[in-house]
Amino acid sequence: MLTRKQHDLLAFIHTRLQTSGVSPSFEEMKEALELKSKSGVHRLISALEERRFIRRLPNRARALEVLRLPEGMAAAAPAPAAQAKPSNVVQAEFGKRAAPKVANDVIELPLHGRIAAGQPIEAFETDAALSVPAALLGSGEHYALEVSGDSMVEAGILDGDYALIQRCETARDGEIVVALVDGQEATLKYLRKEGGMVRLDPANAMYEAQHYLPSRVRIQGKLVGLLRRYH
Repeated sequence: MLTRKQHDLLAFIHTRLQTSGVSPSFEEMKEALELKSKSGVHRLISALEERRFIRRLPNRARALEVLRLPEGMAAAAPAPAAQAKPSNVVQAEFGKRAAPKVANDVIELPLHGRIAAGQPIEAFETDAALSVPAALLGSGEHYALEVSGDSMVEAGILDGDYALIQRCETARDGEIVVALVDGQEATLKYLRKEGGMVRLDPANAMYEAQHYLPSRVRIQGKLVGLLRRYH
């Protein structure tokens, strides 16, 4: 039998997985259960694991899977039929739809600081990390950068956003890349090839394109995703 706190935590995790597909963070669990510290969350998680209600997925941060629910918990969730009744035709179509697949994997990407002029990416190496849903990433190795400045605002990339970068040394014309110029200046721009030159285009009418000999530019990755935090 579960304690009240164990029951409440299991219900919270189950509800979050059903609604967002991603496990809640330990901070979110602490606040939801009104615990004083995260150590209390760790003890509850361990107890639920021992009783085989949940399991932690290997090699994934914040990844939990609900194996089973105590009797009566699943029934407590409102059924679709309890909502506003659609027509018979719509009900029939709804019944044929597959349930959404839960995307529970969260990957910890190295966070290399703010991308700004005057420093190569290698100078940004830190122990910081950013939790990213695996669904946002494809194959290959990735890292994250915090965007500094407004040179890419017309591409929807704002100051303070987190750019998710796939490591690569080549990119196609028109892709947004992390380009290292002269081994010193790192910048996030559109890549263009023009008359034997490399052109780095901003996405802001207030800035001009930059032209370089190919030997001066090294591609360090291409943009594959973007995260934005609202405070």
